[in-house]
Amino acid sequence: MNKYLVIIFVIFLIGCKSKSVLVDKPKPETGITTTNIIENYYNNKNEFSTLYIKSNVQYTDEKQTQSVTAEIKIKKDKLILVSIRFLGITMAKALITPTSVSYYEKINGDYFEGDFSSLSQWLGTDLDFNKIQNMLLGHAIDNLKEGKYTQTVMDQTYRLDAISNENTKKTFYFDNQNFNIKKQEITQILEERMFQADYSNYKSFGEIILPLTINIDAYQKSKKTEINLNYNTVTFNEELSFPYNVPDGYTRILIK
Repeated sequence: MNKYLVIIFVIFLIGCKSKSVLVDKPKPETGITTTNIIENYYNNKNEFSTLYIKSNVQYTDEKQTQSVTAEIKIKKDKLILVSIRFLGITMAKALITPTSVSYYEKINGDYFEGDFSSLSQWLGTDLDFNKIQNMLLGHAIDNLKEGKYTQTVMDQTYRLDAISNENTKKTFYFDNQNFNIKKQEITQILEERMFQADYSNYKSFGEIILPLTINIDAYQKSKKTEINLNYNTVTFNEELSFPYNVPDGYTRILIK
């Protein structure tokens, strides 16, 4: 497995576009304020202690397409463990904590240990544990209460554009019925980079709501990478273990 594929799985680990069904929905309220949109979004309760996800994943770039299975375990705000399997065999593992990122992959016998700075530089945008956790859960990668935004009403969607520096643009799209995130984008103009995550097929697990299908597109100049992930097994608040050990004889690598 290509080492960059493993890195992208570590960062994104996300999913598949679902087919849309056309239904009649009430139009968004034109008088709603940006503050109301953000408050309604954060009123969606998503409290849990642990989360287990089994997902089908497809990775596509200009050179290859690969389909694997991902097992994702989350201990909220503390640990994320990802196991990538092909034909039932574990091919790679990644362990993410608030201060570190580690992974290994079997085909090349490589492993990586470091903090988020290398991955942030490689991706071209600041990363941390909370942002990765939020992407997996279908949450906004930023704390929206700390930013300032312009608002646009589009079809069945509220759009918020962050007022930030001229080079980095961030945009968030919300469903007008339940205020779940439908899409979020980060664009870096000078670097010709764009990251886009689409979320759909939300399902309620008691008071917890989770998107079961997500699509990630990452553009870097003329290159495009797509990761589709379809959550097919989801359980909350079970006792989970997080085993992670780099096999003997593996070679440590650096991300440039």
